[in-house]
Amino acid sequence: MSIIPPVLLVGLGKMGSAMLGGWRERGLAPSVAIDPLLPPSPGPEVTVVAGPGQLPAGFAPAAVVLAVKPQQAAEALPPLARFAGSAVMLSIMAGKTIASLRPWLGDRAAIVRSMPNTPAAVRQGMTVACAGAGVTDEQRALCDTLLTAIGTVAWVDDEALLDPVTAVSGGGPAYVFLLAELLEHAAIEQGIPADLARTMARQTVAGSGALLAAATEHPALLRRNVTSPAGTTERALAVLMADDAWPRAISCAIAAATARSRELAG
Repeated sequence: MSIIPPVLLVGLGKMGSAMLGGWRERGLAPSVAIDPLLPPSPGPEVTVVAGPGQLPAGFAPAAVVLAVKPQQAAEALPPLARFAGSAVMLSIMAGKTIASLRPWLGDRAAIVRSMPNTPAAVRQGMTVACAGAGVTDEQRALCDTLLTAIGTVAWVDDEALLDPVTAVSGGGPAYVFLLAELLEHAAIEQGIPADLARTMARQTVAGSGALLAAATEHPALLRRNVTSPAGTTERALAVLMADDAWPRAISCAIAAATARSRELAG
């Protein structure tokens, strides 16, 4: 039985494909995906077409999910304006504000802006969403269903928060993967064999994430629980937490990513 009504997915990249996988697991009504590269259909309930001109006759989606790159919006979105008024428009494009989408989708479009992240591929994503003017309770509930199929969802009323959200949780997986990469490299520098270094780094990051997810304590307390006074971890943290090290670097990195998200709105 389908619990998700027909969806038009615009873009079958990594995030679009991850979302589609989550919907299919929940039960997806016959839907359509647009991708000019025409990748193979992920399942019998999904028809893949190269462009809006090839949509099946009479196809009426309940939601149009905008999963193209922000730089492609000007070309990809105008042909979708015909669905405004009948379908909710769910955007996952970084930086594109609701107001910036209206010239392409029309003033009557009901638009929800959201920012998921790549753990959606294993249904462990984090998405923050904001509903624009004119979005009905039913449409917001549908978007919530589409997004919870790939992980945790939080809603905000202030759309401006989506820029730092993009910087923190949208880009966050890359920062975590960088940590695993650097731990592996440092282990090799200290003489640990490469295969063991990779296993240690990956499992340490993955296991710590699982512990954090299961814990109710603040991350600072979890950190202190690992840090014995005058021990090896305390010595390492003295380096990482110096004023010119991790605290400043992370703050500057998030500020830079937030600024870039705002630039993409133009």
